Amino acid sequence: MSLKNCYNFDDFRKLAKKKLPAPIFHYIDGGADDEVTMNRNTDSFNDCDLVPNILNSVGEPDLKTEVFGTKMDMPIFLSPTAMQSLYHPDGDKASARAAEKFGTIYSMSTMASFSIEEIANLSSGPKIFQLYIHKDQSITDDLIDRCKRANFNGMCITVDTIVAGNRERDHRTGFTTPPKFTLDSLMSFAMRPQWVFNYFTNKKFELANLKDKVEKGTNIAQSVMGYINEQYDPAMNWKDAEYCIKKWDGPIALKGVMSVEDAKKAIDIGCTAIMISNHGGRQLDGSRSPFDQVKAIRDAVGDKLEVILDGGVRRGTHVLKALAAGATACSFGKAFLFSLGAGGQQGIERLLQNMHDEIRRNMILMGCKSIKDLDESKIIFRK
Repeated sequence: MSLKNCYNFDDFRKLAKKKLPAPIFHYIDGGADDEVTMNRNTDSFNDCDLVPNILNSVGEPDLKTEVFGTKMDMPIFLSPTAMQSLYHPDGDKASARAAEKFGTIYSMSTMASFSIEEIANLSSGPKIFQLYIHKDQSITDDLIDRCKRANFNGMCITVDTIVAGNRERDHRTGFTTPPKFTLDSLMSFAMRPQWVFNYFTNKKFELANLKDKVEKGTNIAQSVMGYINEQYDPAMNWKDAEYCIKKWDGPIALKGVMSVEDAKKAIDIGCTAIMISNHGGRQLDGSRSPFDQVKAIRDAVGDKLEVILDGGVRRGTHVLKALAAGATACSFGKAFLFSLGAGGQQGIERLLQNMHDEIRRNMILMGCKSIKDLDESKIIFRK
């Protein structure tokens, strides 16, 4: 199997599984507890049907939209995801370059493998930064200030990870950052010699944005769950989010909003956007899927917020359904991480080209000249 034979999410996943050691693969692939919510994130799209209109003389449909004050050539962008160099040595560099090539947004995680400054110097494409509020406020302040100096276009504050979800696959595989080679995992690493070669011959793994502030996770191996529980502030509240919003003073979203009530509060504290997200089903298992909540939230906030659906997107038709339900745009994580693991920058470009082609083709089949034509009349929810 090769990249040219990757036509969908499952193809990229299978190829990544062949290339990545089990602890690394399962860190991408897994969710919390019984993984009910993780699976529901995608399954929820099947509870809704598209309703096409015919003979609309669509021609070449317009896929453009705007979020975070940034114009995008298609209504989907890369979600912020941590430690990308574990999946391919180029990590965030590959993601930023691919996103720029396709005219869409690259999102950087606080726990990225490359620094704010490195990526800002590498790519002139649109970039947003995902902020975790740390117990040590100086870390939070430093990250915001550095993003300002690097001219990032926007920011999102992740609010659903104040304590780590119970990711049982990580318990079983013993996944840590940096990876720890134990007797249990040694065979899996040994069976992926190319990954091992890349890991030891490329840039040393580190949490590049945090290395000068935090030893664990960079120079001292620690589980991701352990890092979250030790470093992130479980007492984070609305005032903390408002402080960051004012300090940033630019386009900003809360990432992890799932309720109508919280979406309204986001407006009150100065957000320009929200990302409807349950962290890929990796936090609270048994929660609603983002798609389940889009319509109710859009009905409640009107045009006062950009509404971004984050989670479960696998197909171009998922994007069309989300937009018709009221989303401004979508973002996705697992899909592009598997494509990164499968083939680096070329893998992500293959994925983005597939998604672009699916969205374009299906808009034509829907009779939609522009994504603005995607409204409630284009979908029916099954009872």
